[in-house]
Amino acid sequence: MINNFKNIIKVFFALSIGAIAIVSCEPEADELGTQFFQDTAAGTVKDYNVIAYNLFHNDTIQSNSSKIVSATLGAFNETNFGMQKSSFVTQVRLSSYSPDFGTNAVIDSVVLQMKPLYQTATDSIKTTTLDDNFTYGTDNTPAKKVVTSYPVTKYGKYKINGATPTFTIRVDEVNEFLNSSTDAVMSNKQVALGASLGTKIFDGYLRSIKITKDSDNSELFSRDIGFRMPLDANFFQQKIINKKGSFELGDVASFIRYFKGLRISVDENDGYLMSFDPNGITATIYYKYDKTDNSTVTRTSSTFTLDLGSSNAHFNQIQYARSSNFNNAISGSSSTLGDKQLYVQGMGGPGAEIKIPASTIAELRDLYNTKKIGIMSAKVRFYTDAAWDNKYTKPQNFIAYLKGANAFLDDVAAFQYNSLYTMVKGVDLDKNPAYYDVDITQTITNTIKNKTDDYLENNPLIIDVGSFRLNTSTRATSYLGFNYTDRAYTPNSVVLVGSNLTNSDAQYNKRAQLKVIYSNK
Repeated sequence: MINNFKNIIKVFFALSIGAIAIVSCEPEADELGTQFFQDTAAGTVKDYNVIAYNLFHNDTIQSNSSKIVSATLGAFNETNFGMQKSSFVTQVRLSSYSPDFGTNAVIDSVVLQMKPLYQTATDSIKTTTLDDNFTYGTDNTPAKKVVTSYPVTKYGKYKINGATPTFTIRVDEVNEFLNSSTDAVMSNKQVALGASLGTKIFDGYLRSIKITKDSDNSELFSRDIGFRMPLDANFFQQKIINKKGSFELGDVASFIRYFKGLRISVDENDGYLMSFDPNGITATIYYKYDKTDNSTVTRTSSTFTLDLGSSNAHFNQIQYARSSNFNNAISGSSSTLGDKQLYVQGMGGPGAEIKIPASTIAELRDLYNTKKIGIMSAKVRFYTDAAWDNKYTKPQNFIAYLKGANAFLDDVAAFQYNSLYTMVKGVDLDKNPAYYDVDITQTITNTIKNKTDDYLENNPLIIDVGSFRLNTSTRATSYLGFNYTDRAYTPNSVVLVGSNLTNSDAQYNKRAQLKVIYSNK
């Protein structure tokens, strides 16, 4: 029995060095550690206190095109954090310069189209079929029209006072030069606005349309999934069509200084945030002109596309109106004593700093030098606070790094090419309370082995909502780099239990801690 026990210990110790499953420490490892290592000669499970406190990022983050692979739009108001509102600002380019719109060109309509992320589960989709007395076209062809509605993916409220929230989506002209797409822009930047170009009520659904002929079921018309919004035709008639032949339409540099851009926003201050591809927005001008053929003049339909894609400077404009709960927590934050609650939020919201006391590092280093311990697992655990008792989707991940560093933690650097590696493990995220484990096994190990390495002792661990972005151009799983994250467009928030709690606090046993499993070699 004893020999079997020792063999089990050896296997688990070997796995801690060679396999990510032990390094990243699944929740079961806590129970395993308690069962096999607690109060035994072979090893120990030990919890260490930390100092955890709020890190305010001034509600700003760099949000220009190089930082937002995905963009956000909408507004969400929540008791703990307050109101969070996101708008999208972009330049506009012509699809071709010195365009010839033909003779007597007159705009019929201008349509902006965007496609936020949407749900595709069968039970979420709504299909409406019109086939009774429905006709299509000028010849009134008997037909069938099928409209399919897809709900957008939301972070926030699905109901307000029992009703599905709606947004008034607004498009305004921008009256300020937006510079280059490579220029850094912070999310709190405000821009001067010009003419209002249109509004439309958005009910939270994207729609596709298909019309087929009754007689043979052949397709007469189809429209892809998306949100379509008419813009002021007269504005674009004066701004673009009537300027044919002018220097303003002659080249890119002149045009983006003449027509400086658009802002897309919502009027409301509560509901939800939705995500969309910033390069997937389109704007199309539908117009007619006189076409002459053998002295016969015919009014002919045509289209001209405005370029809203990746070549344009664009950014998310993010506003906050903070709650008293939030302001009290941030203003009363103490890096010496720690905080009771940690408010962490994406899109420029706050993160948290965690100090591991020098005495803890000294104790582990002494155990390494005198007893030759091996660190099997070291992780910082955070529980969700009782104040976060809701059904909002919790963050799936955190970005973890050391303050002042410009490189990955040792754990990420060592294991980022292993597809099994998970630095942050969220447990029971669909429940309350839930908890997160942030794996710093390699960082702790390297620190206690190297007597001159005092970086962890003097610099706190930082966590922010979001993830490091993956490099999708290579077959191996790897990150683009330390400065490439999705923080700017990850909307999720959560309140965590901090460290400044006493035995009398109900959540004392859920305070932030460093949890270590070590074994004698």
